[in-house]
Amino acid sequence: WDTAGQEEYDRLRTLSYPQTNVFIICFSISSPPSYENVKHKWYPEVCHHCPSVPILLVGTKKDLRNNPETIKKLKEQNQTPVTPQQGLSLSKQIKAVKYLECSALNQEGIKDVFTEAVRAVLNPVPPKPKKPCVLL
Repeated sequence: WDTAGQEEYDRLRTLSYPQTNVFIICFSISSPPSYENVKHKWYPEVCHHCPSVPILLVGTKKDLRNNPETIKKLKEQNQTPVTPQQGLSLSKQIKAVKYLECSALNQEGIKDVFTEAVRAVLNPVPPKPKKPCVLL
């Protein structure tokens, strides 16, 4: 399902979560606030409702990262496009199985997103064993 992010849909959106096999959490590379929403809204919500379902993190609008107009608009707000390193760092924080970037405008990386989503379902990464606590 592609679900709405508006607050008024918060209660309805979670009804689509049962029996989900993989979550693709997306943010716009040209929108730092959408990147922050991954940490503060989407990941906590997904984790609360489906803690064991794999997550792919996807940066969208990759084509705008080096777009002069986008850079100018962001600079006016003291912001910059999200870097690949920031995306990778966030994917590790939220324990995503993969971080990918794509552009619907030029079709770059779109197929990879869906290929990796299928791979995450068919070949799940086994959870790392918890290290035992040793008291000395």
